[in-house]
Amino acid sequence: MLSEKKIPNRLVNEKSPYLLQHAYNPVNWWPWCDEAFAKAKAEDKPIFLSIGYSTCHWCHVMERESFEDEEVADILNRAFVSIKVDREERPDVDSIYMNVCQMLTGSGGWPLSIFMDSGKRPFFAGTYFPKEDRMGMTGFLTLLSHIEDLWSGDRGRLVGHAEQIISAMKPRESGTAPVDQRIPDLVFDALKRSFDRGHGGFSYAPKFPTPHNLLFLMRYHASTGDAEAVKMCRKTLDSMRRGGIFDHIGFGFSRYSTDGEWLVPHFEKMLYDNALLTMAYTEFYSLTKEEQYARTAREIIAYLMDKMRSENGGFYSAEDADSEGVEGKFYVFTPDEVRQALGKDADEFCRYFDITEKGNFEGKSIPNLIHSGVPDDRRDFADRCRASLNLYREKRIHPHLDDKILTSWNGLVIAALAIAGRVLGDEGYLAAARQTAGFFLETMTDENGKLLARYRDGDARFLGRDEDYAYLIWGLIELYQSTYDAEYLRRAQSLNEVFMEGFFDEKNGGFYQNDQDAEKMLVRLKLSYDGATPSANAVHCCNLIRLSRLTHDEGLEQAATKTIESFMEEIASIPTAYAFHAMNILYLKNGGTDVVLRAKSRSDLGPMAAVLHEKYLPFTTVKVLTEGADPENAADADLYGMVNGLPTAYVCRGFSCAPPVTSMEDLKKLL
Repeated sequence: MLSEKKIPNRLVNEKSPYLLQHAYNPVNWWPWCDEAFAKAKAEDKPIFLSIGYSTCHWCHVMERESFEDEEVADILNRAFVSIKVDREERPDVDSIYMNVCQMLTGSGGWPLSIFMDSGKRPFFAGTYFPKEDRMGMTGFLTLLSHIEDLWSGDRGRLVGHAEQIISAMKPRESGTAPVDQRIPDLVFDALKRSFDRGHGGFSYAPKFPTPHNLLFLMRYHASTGDAEAVKMCRKTLDSMRRGGIFDHIGFGFSRYSTDGEWLVPHFEKMLYDNALLTMAYTEFYSLTKEEQYARTAREIIAYLMDKMRSENGGFYSAEDADSEGVEGKFYVFTPDEVRQALGKDADEFCRYFDITEKGNFEGKSIPNLIHSGVPDDRRDFADRCRASLNLYREKRIHPHLDDKILTSWNGLVIAALAIAGRVLGDEGYLAAARQTAGFFLETMTDENGKLLARYRDGDARFLGRDEDYAYLIWGLIELYQSTYDAEYLRRAQSLNEVFMEGFFDEKNGGFYQNDQDAEKMLVRLKLSYDGATPSANAVHCCNLIRLSRLTHDEGLEQAATKTIESFMEEIASIPTAYAFHAMNILYLKNGGTDVVLRAKSRSDLGPMAAVLHEKYLPFTTVKVLTEGADPENAADADLYGMVNGLPTAYVCRGFSCAPPVTSMEDLKKLL
């Protein structure tokens, strides 16, 4: 969204695609840095903080209306110090000020607009503002004038308001409570009540995929046998795959649907959604063995590998909703456009995918299968046409690609590829997961072994946050479970040690969002609830349970329990915001299944590994011990011997252990 101005501001030296989009605005933007706050203090000016991300539609709108406007820029440059932040680079900054916005307005979103003093203390918050007053909305010009008047004429009022906000933000430790084992039932009952039986999902409009809710339901079914959990998963996964939220031409899912039947998406595609949805479709295939879910998982991965993967193995962050300044333009069709691409096959293809003269989105059509479908005997025809139409679409001007590489979201991709490689038996997925993991382990740590959060254009920067550690460790554990390469387990352990030292609250339990060595913010948050992605605290509790079982370190599981106990009052107050924690409670309650496979070499374990991989075993860890085991596993190797020189499985399930077995049939019975 570059303006006609050729004189850049300070953002031109940044790496963030979002900040670079604003580098030629007439606003004298600063990045988040000490110099900006020092300038505000020296010149006695308030700060305008604008937070967004490069694929945010309303961020683009506010830029066009206000930040590219000379009148607005003149006021900001004269009376304020203006700071731009990419929320995906600095989720710690975003979390604090988004909490402020939600506290003051009852809602939030991006662009996030904050006014504060040079001490980073906020006194006003909002989201999008049009330039001028309209339809009951305060215009940005009006707001700037009002803030300027208060700053010069009634600053005590602003200071008092800021002090009240800071006081309300300070964390209040609520104390611990025993783990309530009813929480999974409460989450399930709440999801059942909110379930849309007509179209799937757990709201009406807008409707988000929220894949971790589906992962919870599958685990709830595995624990309880409740068939309703499977029905809700099936309906939601089927409806999303048929809807316009799924890109039927180039694959991959958009961020959410603006309507209740999954037809009209907000067209941006986020890496984290597609990683988590890959997990959901793969695991549902593992549970049901119905090929359509494996097919969808493969299609999502095909999109990620084709459009989102860099040469170094890292995956990019997002694709925009807009192209040529129009939301969804890249993705929609008219029948004439399809005829140009497909010729005589167009009418049949249009009939299957609801591409009509009337259209279903601003006069054009979003391909979908909501009220139609492809007959089984025409699937090859539809696949061939889809590929041709995709080549036609590729000639269009593409939406903006946010090509920064985030440790956190890539951790989710590593986990998704490892699970898919294991369940679908695809070595290519495992090779991709290995490459991505290798890039982060080699490139994204500092001299102290601490993770870095963002890579772009050769620049690795920003100390890792809770999500970076939790998600990458998750990915490494899944890679170990898929490959039995002990190096991934070792690296997961070493990263966990760094994470525990820098983030864990030894006194109260739980993990802070920021490292103890990171920039000091107004407050040091602990984020416990699920959002668009699962809570880092919840994910790492699961990591700790699994690492505890794999390493026989009971202290790790105790840390997981302590963390859940530290959030128990919050979890009990809104259980559905804690679906991933509910999975952990199921894991602890049922005891899980722990398997040790003992053989001369990993290659001898193929049949036993196949038995484990073909079953849906969500609360299972598998450790492999072979001849010449590493020193740290030597004692285990001595303890778990081979029976009659054969590959041997030791299975402990639900707090009790069975005798070792060597036959596949006996292993299946134990599982």
